[in-house]
Amino acid sequence: MARERDVLTLDVDGHKITAITAEPAEPSGKPLIAALHGGTYTAHYFDVAGGPGGSFLDVAAAHGYPVVAFDRPGYGGSTPLAPESNTFTRHAELLSGAVAQAAARRGADRVFLVGHSIGGMIALMIAAHSPELPLIGVSATGMGAVIPPGGAAEALGSLPPDDTVDLPYEERDHVMFGPAHTHTAEARRQAHDTYAPVPVRELAQAPAWPREHLPAVAPRVRVPVHNALAEFDALWDSTPENVARFAALFTSAPFVDAQVARGTGHCLDHHTLGIATHLRQLAFAEECAVWAAARHEAENGN
Repeated sequence: MARERDVLTLDVDGHKITAITAEPAEPSGKPLIAALHGGTYTAHYFDVAGGPGGSFLDVAAAHGYPVVAFDRPGYGGSTPLAPESNTFTRHAELLSGAVAQAAARRGADRVFLVGHSIGGMIALMIAAHSPELPLIGVSATGMGAVIPPGGAAEALGSLPPDDTVDLPYEERDHVMFGPAHTHTAEARRQAHDTYAPVPVRELAQAPAWPREHLPAVAPRVRVPVHNALAEFDALWDSTPENVARFAALFTSAPFVDAQVARGTGHCLDHHTLGIATHLRQLAFAEECAVWAAARHEAENGN
């Protein structure tokens, strides 16, 4: 990881939620980016440099965006949840409160939500059920509409449900990274520093999420949606047909951009071409800001 990050500590319903932050060199007035990591990582997932352009935090800050990357409950410094309470719905409730507090502390009246893998699922749940947040858009990467039956996702979810497991680096790397030519040894080393033990209940919930939650969540999202699935994703089916299938579910979103992130594996941010996704996310955030401003003018008769 490139540098020490400032740590933000929040209290939501008696639960401690920690986060790391990145700031642009000068105040820009751009929306706050709130980022949610996936399973087996901490918030430092977003601080791994896949190439010379730097990490997501580096790229976003260099383009004028302040970023707060949260540790989900049970990761980093955030309070763990009891196994029976460790649901994606509860994560969404707590993290929605954390995002609201972070935005208030920074005086941010616009928030662009970013989530990877399980973090993407939770980001979409927040977008669907938290109308009080000043959201202008959401980017969910590393997740989609179809998890192949009998694949790596189901294998991970078959472990004892109340356990917390610390998977070996080699096992994680096999799932998280694409072929050798798509990433560097240095990015893989940095990623190892962000790995964390994972509650098995998360791994068990993830394969069921497209079936149990996505059909109800997607139509409730009323902000623009960006989605990127890795070309070499070991967990999700990233064929163009299934990427389009995912996008079509968001019937209330003003616009949806969904694509295959070429030359990447599941942790697409950590690949050499991860910066291509970062730049697309930031370009989408710019479009969302213009859309939100136009909507505000229309609603206020300006």
